[in-house]
Order: sequence, then structure tokens, then C-alpha cells
Amino acid sequence: MQHTAASPAVTPRDHLAPVFAHYPIEVVAADGVWLTTRDGRRILDLYGGHAVAALGYGHPRWLAALEAQARQVLFQSNAVPMAVRTEAARRLVEFSKLPLETVFFVNSGAEANENALRLACRITGRGRIAALEGGFHGRTAAAGAVTWGAAAKWYGFPRTPFDVDFLPRRDLAALATRISTDTAAVIVEPVQGVGGAFDMGRDYLAALRRRCDETGALLIFDEVQCGVGRTGYPFAANLYDVTPDLLTTAKALGAGFPVGALLLGARAAAVLKVEDLGTTFGGGPLACAIVSAVLETIVSEGLLDNVRRISRLLRETCVVGPVTGTQGEGFLLGLFCTRPAKQIHAELLARDILTGTSGDPRVLRLLPPYTLDESHVARLRAALAELPR
Repeated sequence: MQHTAASPAVTPRDHLAPVFAHYPIEVVAADGVWLTTRDGRRILDLYGGHAVAALGYGHPRWLAALEAQARQVLFQSNAVPMAVRTEAARRLVEFSKLPLETVFFVNSGAEANENALRLACRITGRGRIAALEGGFHGRTAAAGAVTWGAAAKWYGFPRTPFDVDFLPRRDLAALATRISTDTAAVIVEPVQGVGGAFDMGRDYLAALRRRCDETGALLIFDEVQCGVGRTGYPFAANLYDVTPDLLTTAKALGAGFPVGALLLGARAAAVLKVEDLGTTFGGGPLACAIVSAVLETIVSEGLLDNVRRISRLLRETCVVGPVTGTQGEGFLLGLFCTRPAKQIHAELLARDILTGTSGDPRVLRLLPPYTLDESHVARLRAALAELPR
């Protein structure tokens, strides 16, 4: 059923900073892959709270982990050793299947990137960072400095904490001239999120790895959006068979609970000593209990296989109507549209399907929960087929 935009019963901006654009819906409940609005609509969520709701909504294991830990110990700082924190780190390292065996828990992807960039500068003693055009890494000082377009739009600081070289995407020739012995690190999203589900590919990432090895720069994979199963593999590093020195992640890691993590390889971990890194809420017991529950659920319910299988189905069946092609990996998919993606987004929302847009005006972004099934794909396909080309 097609709906017109309805005004929410509550004005979202009352007493809130007016810094967010809002969709014309007010969500009051959610279950599985469905959102319920105040006016009674049931909306298929293919946006997942911006890649956060990996398990969908109301998953019993997620709820049970939160309740059990809240009843046992609500909070203690990192000054107090806790088994729940150690267990979450162990599970994350084992889940990753990567030689990154040290974990620093934080609160968000931006915080993870901030710490990764600071460590790279400290370890190398260098003052330049290379980043990719189209990349988004967060809104803090260092993470914002390596975010494409931030300086012109919202950065605001009078200067960046280091010099930044932006590299054209998938341009192998630029690596020799733009990454040098002055470069502390290269930070890259293996599959860009805001950049339009743009996948860098195995060859390009392997070339980045080689160039970092040649120059002594550290390679940072920002897997805040594409990590923790979203590509159908534990991390995109597994999919592309390229191992970074540092890996950051968040979003799906807590599947709705604020938590991020920095995974460190041997070179970075070897320099750490007491008070080199710090956080108040990072690694809190609630977050760590959720991390363990999310990772256990992804593995025990075969959700990596499901992401790969349903992603193939999306690619094979949803190039219809205004969609002419796809890019990305797993459940970080971009649909190329013949018309502006914002138009397609609005037309799908009127048909009770929520998607995402991106920094590329041609690309509609899909970031659904990992529990998506064939019936949901069929619903999307049918809706797209109804839209004018």
C-alpha cells in the first residue's frame, strides 16, 4: 500500500539541536525487520538504523544478555578487571579469524578511529595520513580530518592534527607518489558506506598493504560500517584476504547498544603501556555482554551464510524499475538508479520500505538486518518494479 508523508504526533526538534534531517515517520515500536509508526504503518527496514541493527529488533538473545548483565553488575570502569570484558575481547578475536589479537573497547566508530590514528602517529613519529576520496570516518578531530568533504561542510576546527593526503579510489598509480616515508598511516574503508557502498576490491587493498610495508606506514581498515558480518564474512579483511595493522569497528558490534572496538596487530600492540589509551564508558559490562551475545548469535544462527545468500538474491532480482546495477558487498549494497536516489528513497518509503541514500546521488544504500529473508527481497523487488524508470 502506498502512503503519503504524515506529520509525526511529536515534533522531533522540541528541545533538540536542529542538526538532523528527519524522515516523515515516527517510529514507536519495532520487531524483527519491521518498524511500527505512530499512525500504524508497518515498514520493512532495509536501513537498519544506519547499519546498526544487525540482528533486527527484539532479538531474544540480545535482550536476555542485556537484562542478565544489568541485574548482575550495571557498570564498573576499566580500573576494575571483569570477566565479561575479557570474554568479549576473546570472542571478538576468535570471531575475526585475523592476527589482530589485542582489543581496546570504546564507545563508537569515531572514537576507535581517533585512537587508531593517534597510535599510528605515535608509533611512526610521522605527521601525514593518507585517506581515500569518498571516505567517512567520524566527526571528531582526527577522524573528521580524514573524512572526505568534511573541511568544506562541517569540520569547524581551525586546523587538523596532521597533514592529510586524499587518494583517488582504486587508483593504483597514485600509491607510489601519495604514500611515502612521511606517511604515518593509510586509513581506508574496504567497502565505503557513506561513499555509496563502494567496494575497494582485493587488488587495490593488497596494493595498499604492499605500499604500507614498503614505506613503514600502518594500514588502518575502518570497518565501522562494513565489519562484524555485514559483508557476509567476519570482516572485509577476511573477504579480501588483506590484513591491516589496525582495524576499527562499531555499529553491528552492539547491534543497537553503543560500543566500538580497535583491534591491534603485533606492531601496534607491542608499544602499548599503562595509560597510553583511556576511556570511561568503553568496555563497560553492559556493552561487553552485548558484544558476546551478538557474536555468538551471528555464528550459531548461521547469519554470515544468510547475508551471502540473500545478498546474491538482491543482486540477481532487484535490478528492476529505476535500478540499473549494484555495487558493494553482502548487506552493504548500493543500487544504481536512473533518477536521484533521494526520489527512489521517498517512493519506497511511501510503499512502506525504508532504505538509505549516500554521498553518491545515484546510489540507494541497503543496510538491512542479517535476518532478512526471501520474502523481504520479493517485497523490495515488487516495489521497485512499480516505480517509473
